[in-house]
Amino acid sequence: MVQYAIQTIAFQLFFLVVYDFLLKKETFFNWNRAYLLGTALLSLLIPLIKIERFKHVVSHEYIISLPEVLLGNTKQQEPDIILLDPAIISQKTFWSWELVFFFGAVIAIMLLGFKFFKMFTLLVKNPKKKVGNLHIINLLKSNVAFSFFKYIFLGELINENEKKAILKHEMVHVKQYHSLDLLFFEVLRILFWFNPLIYMYQNRIGELHEFLADAQAVKTESKSTYYQNLLSQVFDTKKISFINPFFKQSLIKKRIVMLQKSKSKQINLLKYVLLIPLVFGMLIYTSCAQEQVKNSTDQLSISEQIETLKASLEAKEGQLTDEEKNSLLELFKNVNFSKSKSNPWKISVVQNEVNEDIDVPFAVIEQVPVFPGCEGLSNNNDRKACMSKEISMFVNKNFNTKIATEHNLTGKQRINVIFKINKEGNVVDVRSRAPHPALEEEAKRVINLLPKMIPGKQKGKLVNVPYSLPIIFQVADDKANTNKE
Repeated sequence: MVQYAIQTIAFQLFFLVVYDFLLKKETFFNWNRAYLLGTALLSLLIPLIKIERFKHVVSHEYIISLPEVLLGNTKQQEPDIILLDPAIISQKTFWSWELVFFFGAVIAIMLLGFKFFKMFTLLVKNPKKKVGNLHIINLLKSNVAFSFFKYIFLGELINENEKKAILKHEMVHVKQYHSLDLLFFEVLRILFWFNPLIYMYQNRIGELHEFLADAQAVKTESKSTYYQNLLSQVFDTKKISFINPFFKQSLIKKRIVMLQKSKSKQINLLKYVLLIPLVFGMLIYTSCAQEQVKNSTDQLSISEQIETLKASLEAKEGQLTDEEKNSLLELFKNVNFSKSKSNPWKISVVQNEVNEDIDVPFAVIEQVPVFPGCEGLSNNNDRKACMSKEISMFVNKNFNTKIATEHNLTGKQRINVIFKINKEGNVVDVRSRAPHPALEEEAKRVINLLPKMIPGKQKGKLVNVPYSLPIIFQVADDKANTNKE
């Protein structure tokens, strides 16, 4: 959610900078209206769009990386283990970002409701008449003029000659559904009340509405008379953000300046073409941003990886487990060294036979294990992502967070869990490392509860597939402090 909000704000900032520096002074008012509405919508949609072709494809290594479960992982992973993304688990506190968001949204809804109430009060307390499809409301003892959809509000203190010009102006707002634009941004102000750029968008679309209405109104009236109508009023405007006011002091100068401008040259329409590479670049960014970070050995040459393996063996001082010994022997057993004239040092891996007892890493396995509900996915990457998501949700749902209170744990607790999915699709050989034994046991308990899966296959035979799941358990500080007291 936070990443989505940041990306949305960043994209809106880019779009507004382009508008202010390149498009704002042009007289292509309809194009500018489409630009503001379109980019506001695009900024919400682009972070959700992921295009596979735009992703930077990196070859997979011997570890499957699934999303982190917020409970922890800083431990270096074993080379042939599928690394799941960390699952994140946190204790719930009274105050949270979600609560702040909903609290702000509720206030924004209340403010919008109050504005509608003010509008309804004006509608009820003042005389009105219907002219065709329009409803004209005569505001008593007022010189205010504004419109909202098919309702045009005119103060009774405005003289009749000025009312005619104002009525033409407000009818443009009605016919072009400008109120709908403003309501769109009112909804965005509820959902993104914390985003100042939404308010800037609404301000700019409001300016454009006045430019559009002025441009239409002066077609049937002299500009000098129209200027006089704008300048001769006592500026008393209702401050309601979703109406189109005729007399708005801060806009009068801009409107007169824009009316005096010559029409922009058609060649300047090419400026809008800049939107294409801008959106394209944003799509590339959002598509690549979700790509999982791969292990650094992807960047190593074969000789460097051999040196890495040697260093790992030396670090263990030759004390390998039976499982590690068998895996290493099996690797050398399947490697064939041969010579030829074209390639005197040719090395190949024999893959004719599959030993069903060895663990097959993700980089080699033809079909990864499938979590229940992920069966419809076609490739290993999608199945891995689906499994990562499901396991993270499962851990969050089943992990006993009260364990932090029971054992006086504070701060961020990191747990690393290693397990296998065997040839029957069951979770076996669950191991865990954590700062506290209780965390280790709880992690084992939760992982052992995982449902039976469709086992992995290599060369048509069922095989064992190892996984590593980092879990990060964020203990709420305020609850921890309370317990200590």
